Parts: sequence; structure tokens; C-alpha cells
Amino acid sequence: MPGLKQKIYQLVIGRLDGQDIHSSTYRQRLLEEVHKGIGGFIVFGGKRTAVKELIEECQSVAAIPLFVASDIERGAGQQIEGATVFPSQMAVAAGAPKDHPHGLRCIEQSLRAIADEAIDMGINMPLIPVLDVNQNPDNPIICTRAFSDNAETVAWYGKKYIHILESTGLISCAKHFPGHGDTAIDSHIALPVIAKSLKDLMKTDILPFRNAIQAGVSSIMLGHLSIPALDAVPTSLSSNVVTGLLRNELEYEGIVMTDALTMHALNEYDDVPVRCMQAGVDVILHPANADSVVQDIHKAVTGGELAEQQVDRAFQRVTSCKEKLKSKKKTIPDYNAHSNIAEELFHASITLVKAGATEFNENLMNADLLFTGDENRIDTAGIQEHVSRIHHIKNYDVGTSQPEVIIAVFTTVAAWQGSSGIGDEDRKRIEAVIARAGRSIVISFGSPYVLRYFPAADALIAVYDSSVQAQRAAMKCLKGEIPFQGRLPVSLDLS
Repeated sequence: MPGLKQKIYQLVIGRLDGQDIHSSTYRQRLLEEVHKGIGGFIVFGGKRTAVKELIEECQSVAAIPLFVASDIERGAGQQIEGATVFPSQMAVAAGAPKDHPHGLRCIEQSLRAIADEAIDMGINMPLIPVLDVNQNPDNPIICTRAFSDNAETVAWYGKKYIHILESTGLISCAKHFPGHGDTAIDSHIALPVIAKSLKDLMKTDILPFRNAIQAGVSSIMLGHLSIPALDAVPTSLSSNVVTGLLRNELEYEGIVMTDALTMHALNEYDDVPVRCMQAGVDVILHPANADSVVQDIHKAVTGGELAEQQVDRAFQRVTSCKEKLKSKKKTIPDYNAHSNIAEELFHASITLVKAGATEFNENLMNADLLFTGDENRIDTAGIQEHVSRIHHIKNYDVGTSQPEVIIAVFTTVAAWQGSSGIGDEDRKRIEAVIARAGRSIVISFGSPYVLRYFPAADALIAVYDSSVQAQRAAMKCLKGEIPFQGRLPVSLDLS
């Protein structure tokens, strides 16, 4: 039987940086953590073959199988170079409607492709699905990561994801309990406050998680949130939330893990790992230093601040969950086929929000294409292939009149960004261009909510993603090569 310290190490998932694994010193440090009994790693970045080989090496020396987690909401290609990038969850809801047989087939194919690639690389805990109901249009960190702003829709897609992932032997993870969808604050940067009644929370935000539990989700990730209706302390530190609501009321028996402890939401609180364990959490995710966390929890147990039974219960849940990893189905992924599946879903998701002036005729081919966003981060290759003149909006003379103009609004939903929208200056410049253009098309590559600022445009198109694949799909729709098939999964006020 493992000793107390070994059991505590099993409750920690550290970080694995794929970009650093060619360093012998870095690899040695990871292997030392494995020998100490660390519960697993969350993978960020790296190349497919190198990451796969290192994970196999780590697993080969682990006394207890490792959790290998990764944020692959858009497929393993979201993190690993050489794997396939799929559309966001909101794009899935747009392109694979739940009431259509073709949509069900798309979901099934894409999830099985994502699962096959994860298994091939050794990722056994894909941190999906996102079950936040995106009710705030200015949400900087959820947005297109959510399926919808409708709780029932989110719940339906969540259950579908969980059933498919669990059937492959993977550990699904519903996040971010009790719901990160109704805030305009990124919890990587600060602690969001959600001032809702308990009734509203249960009816909307918590509904998808209730359904996920019924569907057999193996793990649930807590959001770092302040929800006064539930507790005065943040959800990650709250026994009312973890033990009272999640364990007792919702009768959840699987693994409860924190969101990354490197996030700044809990910076004002001391002894965070210990307080998480006191609240009933099983797994500490992505701390800055795994050894320090283990030492702090060990000290809390030996000092009587934390009951050893709490550690034992968490250890039992972790090791029981790891038993299922032995049933994982090995496959040899067909990456070319997966690319085709992703492309089909990208095509199906492109949504014509407002019709008019969408014919990509010869004149429009010669139109100015203006874009907003950080040009140092955006790869516009997918639209440059089709348009001869492209300008950043900040470098364009908005006083000129053009017969036809396309405006591409690139927004990024990512940690530490603080915003998924556009600034007032860019918005005003776009409005000025629309006012002077004969015909105007605004395409949102990312958050569909930015379209609500431009009701005067002749046509509005939602793409939900800024990737080159998404750009190509949008341009094919404009050229008439494929029809607009997407259905808008959120409500937009265009009045």
C-alpha cells in the first residue's frame, strides 16, 4: 500500500511542455516526478511523434498509470503539431444540428477521430466537453468554446460527447462547474463574480452538468468562480459547492478536479491546494510546483488540518478511474481521413446570419478585404488565396468609397487575452467603411457576437474560428462552391 506522500502525489496533475522535451534536463525532471508517483500531466504543445514517445516512456516507468490530460476541445491539433484541428464546440452546434441525421453522423465521426488521435498520442484524459452556457456575449474565455447560450442545447451536445468519449475508454471531463458562461471576466486574470440566484443557476448553468452526471462523465473540472448564492468563498475552495452541491445533491461520485492553479483567480487566497482538498476536491490540476503542493497537503494532514480520510477517498477515486484506462481501444489513426472529416464540419458550420450581397462575383474578387485583429498572430492565408487586396483596418483610409468591400473580424478566445471582442476604435472604423461602401459583407472569424455591432452591413457571416481551415470554408461559401449550411447556436440582437 502506498504511503501518505505517494497517495498525495497521485492527486496532482503537473504540466508537460511539449516544446521542451528535447532537453535532457527537462525530461529527467519529468521522469523524477513520475518516480515520485505524480498522478499525471497536462500536455501543452510539441510535435506528435516526440510527445507520443515521451508519454510512452513516462507510462513505462509509472507504478500507477498516469493521467495524461490536454485541452483538446478542437482536437489534438489544438495542442500538438501534426494532429488534426477541428472546429470549436460552437461551430459543431452550428454545423451538426441535433435534429438532423447528417449532424449526428458528423458529431460521431469527428469525436471518434479526436479520440483516435488522442489515444494514439497517449492522451487518455481529454478535457472535454465544455458545458458552460455562454449567456454573456462579452465572455472572454468561454464564447465559442461553448455549444450555445441555451442550457438544453448545451446539455444535449454534452451528453453526446460524453457517451462517445467514454465508449472509447477515454476519461471525459465536464467543465467548468458550476458554470463559467455568464461572466465577462477571464478567470486566468481575475476572479469572476456571478451574481445569480440559486434557482437561476440550477435552471441554466448547472443543468448541463446534471445531465453529464447522468451520462456517466468520469471527471468534472471546477471553475475558479465567485458565486455568492452558493458560498462566500470561491467555488474551488467551497465545501458547499464540492461536497454539498456536487457530491450530495447531484450525487456525483466521479473525480472532481480544480482548474489550473497557475491561474490568477485565486491569487488573493492562501493555502489554496489544502483548502481545495478540504472542500472535497480529488485532483489538483497544473500547480506551479507539484512538489510544493504535495508538501503542503502532507503537512496539513500530519498537522490535523486535513483528514487523512479525505486523501484516502480521493486516492481511491483516482485509482478506480485509472482502472478503466486498461480498456482503451488501440487504433492507428487515419490522419488524412480525419482532415477530411474536419473540413466537412468546417464547411457545414459557416452561418449566414444576415442575407444579402453574398455572391462572390468577379467584382467582389477585386474588392478590398479589410481585417481587424493582431496581424502578428493571425495567419490570413485562407482568405489571401481568394482576394487580391487585403489591408488591416487601422491602415485603411475609411474616408474612401468602394463599390464592394469584405470586412473580416478576427477574434481570439484564449486564456490571458481578457477579451473576445474588438476595440471601440476598430468598431468605429468598420462602421465608417460600411456607411461608404456600395455593398458590404462582415465575416466574424471567431466570436459571432461581434456581428451585433454591424446591423447596417448588407451581409453578416459567422465562422466561429480564425483558423486557415475555417477561412477556406468561408471563402468557398462566398464563391458559391458550397452552400451556407450553419445554424446560429446563440441569440444575436441585430436591431
